[in-house]
Amino acid sequence: MMKALIARLAVLVGVVRGVAHPTAPPAPDQDGGVDPRRYETGSPPWAEPLVAGLLVAAGTLLATFGVLIAVDANTQLLGLALGLGLAALAAALIVASKRVLPRETAVEDRPIAEPRAQQQALEEELRGAADGVSRRGLLTAAAGTAGVGAIAAAALPLSALGPSAAVLDETSRWRDGIRLVDEDGKPINADVLEDGAFLTAFPEGADKRELGSPVVVVRVAPSTLRLPPDRRGWAPDGLLAYSKICTHAGCAVSLFRTPTDEALSSPPGLVCPCHYSTFDVRRAAKPVFGPASRPLPQLPLKLDAERNLVAAGPLSGSVGPAWWGTKGRHA
Repeated sequence: MMKALIARLAVLVGVVRGVAHPTAPPAPDQDGGVDPRRYETGSPPWAEPLVAGLLVAAGTLLATFGVLIAVDANTQLLGLALGLGLAALAAALIVASKRVLPRETAVEDRPIAEPRAQQQALEEELRGAADGVSRRGLLTAAAGTAGVGAIAAAALPLSALGPSAAVLDETSRWRDGIRLVDEDGKPINADVLEDGAFLTAFPEGADKRELGSPVVVVRVAPSTLRLPPDRRGWAPDGLLAYSKICTHAGCAVSLFRTPTDEALSSPPGLVCPCHYSTFDVRRAAKPVFGPASRPLPQLPLKLDAERNLVAAGPLSGSVGPAWWGTKGRHA
């Protein structure tokens, strides 16, 4: 009784498995019989067009990401284009592996053969791997589109790895007669700056976001200045202005060291907090510590009738570090 019940359950399980997971009929072998070791899944008619569509979508989205990089789009659009492009590419690969490429379960006896014969057999097997793909031309063209988009998405961001020297030279708005203003656009008066003062200034009317715009203004005792002879008139009343862009890695110089007792400390200096490059403001921002090897470009200053700070000429050198390819005047 128990054996009969077990047999019936086994038949029922086999029927359920056959309905839930139908398999293709076994392929006949060369002798006309059936080799039970070979089972090949067919590709549904919708699979290959879907893969092609996903590949084209991926290529288009990735190329769009590259175009957006070139036109300076916002980060939200860049992230959306790149994310959707990679998602479409991943979906195409998943569908292709699950529904397009033929899958075969086979057990084959491999007799001992010569290496050359084994190599030929392997090449024939590889050539026949795509026999189950019916629309090779369509998939190849779609894959080419995705490849072009991926190359564009990978190559175009290289243009955003840093500003060129030409851009930096063009963005410098400093010239004779341009007033220095603070972050609110108000002129900076010399009488409100005490010894040890430090602030960031910009050229009046220029874009504050341009790398050539910001300068740092400090004040030291005029008797302590050790500027080169041709710059002795650049610091009225001990006021000095230097580019805010560090000459080491392009970081912002945002600290001013002003010791209360120089006998026990170092002289006043501008400091870049990123890599601790330090510049001696008394000696034309000469680097005295850290990795920077070039002085900060200095802006010559003068005072107008109201004692507001005014540029007396352009910066003494190109803005930024040497590896940006700076050219022209040098500090």
